[in-house]
Amino acid sequence: MNLLGIDVGGTGIKGAIINTVTGQLITDRKRLPTPQPANPQLVIETIVELIQLFDWKKEIGCGFPSVIQKGVVRTASNIDRQWIGLNAADLLTEASGCPTYVINDADAAGKAEIAFGSGQDKKGNLIFLTIGTGIGSALFHEGSLYPNTELGFLKIKGRYGENYAANSIREAEHLSWSQWGKRFSRYLKRVEFLLTPDLFILGGGISKKFNLYEPYLKCDTPIIPAQLKNNAGIIGAAVGAGHYFEKSSD
Repeated sequence: MNLLGIDVGGTGIKGAIINTVTGQLITDRKRLPTPQPANPQLVIETIVELIQLFDWKKEIGCGFPSVIQKGVVRTASNIDRQWIGLNAADLLTEASGCPTYVINDADAAGKAEIAFGSGQDKKGNLIFLTIGTGIGSALFHEGSLYPNTELGFLKIKGRYGENYAANSIREAEHLSWSQWGKRFSRYLKRVEFLLTPDLFILGGGISKKFNLYEPYLKCDTPIIPAQLKNNAGIIGAAVGAGHYFEKSSD
């Protein structure tokens, strides 16, 4: 099955048509800037514009930077707070004319990485972290997702983890790889203490530079970079939509 996957991020909204069986991109990825402010009207207009670039008329999967319960937005860390309480799935379906499934963005990326990337055939408790504008998390036990974990909001030195060790903080505070790596290591050790994972998988754009900060990560838990890089969220959103719409049609 081929489906359109969309990933809504803090700085960009990306999409591609995905083969949900293989996880392969069928088209080139397209990207539009995330509007500012990222309020419902502007974000929906941008997503519809992206859908039109693919001339797409069928089902869609959309990864969203929020806790999502049955399509409803429950948090808003990198989007406008006007989203809270709105049913994003219904709003996007109505605006685009395409049945839309919405999933937390980190959960989407994690599902893709477990199915097609670094997490393939890995057993036990796996924690996928995507490091970008914030820190997103996806927690898996023997391949099953526990959805909507928000491990980016663990406190480190009085600051939320994503306000202390996200890639956006590295850039904003002009941290060297050594400085940032030590910060991120403290964050990982806090997660490790609380959840005792068997493996950390690090995703987001910064996973491409893993060798620059790996020496500063001092956890007991093995740490590996994700393979799917910035395509993970798109792939996982499409795969999640495929499962959702298959179940709905049963």
